[in-house]
Amino acid sequence: MTAGPVIELRDVCTRLGGQWIHQNVDLQVERGDLLALVGGSGAGKTTLLRQMIGLQEPTLGDVLLFGEHLRAGRRAERFARLRRMGVLFQQGALYSALTLYDNIAFPLREFGGLHEEEIRTLVLSKMELVELKPQHAGLMPAQLSGGMIKRAALARALALEPELLLLDEPTAGLDPERSAGFVRLIRELHASLGLTVVFVTHDLDTLTALANRIAVLAEHRILAIGTLDEIHACKHPFIQKFFRYRTTVDEQPAD
Repeated sequence: MTAGPVIELRDVCTRLGGQWIHQNVDLQVERGDLLALVGGSGAGKTTLLRQMIGLQEPTLGDVLLFGEHLRAGRRAERFARLRRMGVLFQQGALYSALTLYDNIAFPLREFGGLHEEEIRTLVLSKMELVELKPQHAGLMPAQLSGGMIKRAALARALALEPELLLLDEPTAGLDPERSAGFVRLIRELHASLGLTVVFVTHDLDTLTALANRIAVLAEHRILAIGTLDEIHACKHPFIQKFFRYRTTVDEQPAD
């Protein structure tokens, strides 16, 4: 088991289109965290998430994963680190030409070195884990509801038994009931599988129900990190305005 932070960002700076998005961002994600990354539109939350998984490199600074630099070592060593994480993208990012079953099987076929019968057993077990039924296996992504797409994408993210799960807007596009159900599922998986979870969200209900710690990204840096109560107690004007605005919006009656 890895000692120290699961993810560590050290003095991360990101320049895009001639503008600084991040400047000297420092962040530690501890084992077992349910860490929410929040901030205003354009603050660079998803960019930071992409840097954590190696899809984008910061202009300056270091990203450490399981105590080692993300790019350190030979190809096999880098690959072994990346296998220890699973990712759920905002829209699910399922392959439109593959069935639900084959989407979940994809990482197992590509990276698992398993026989097809072993893959079938694992796919069906992951489907059960995320509350999908065997009869859903042959459906194409276009036939799936928004909630089923999220669950299928989550099953695929869990296919290689990761320790770390990263989620970009996990409840975006879901109605309140399905959103609450998906949050409950993630909490159950976090507890039963011993996961560390990092997620980007703008939804206050998701934030309140899921996070045990919150990192607020604004003014190109992490303004504050702590529990919801600790963040609410922070007197920084952006944080006070952000949470007051979100609460007001969420409390407005539906049309």
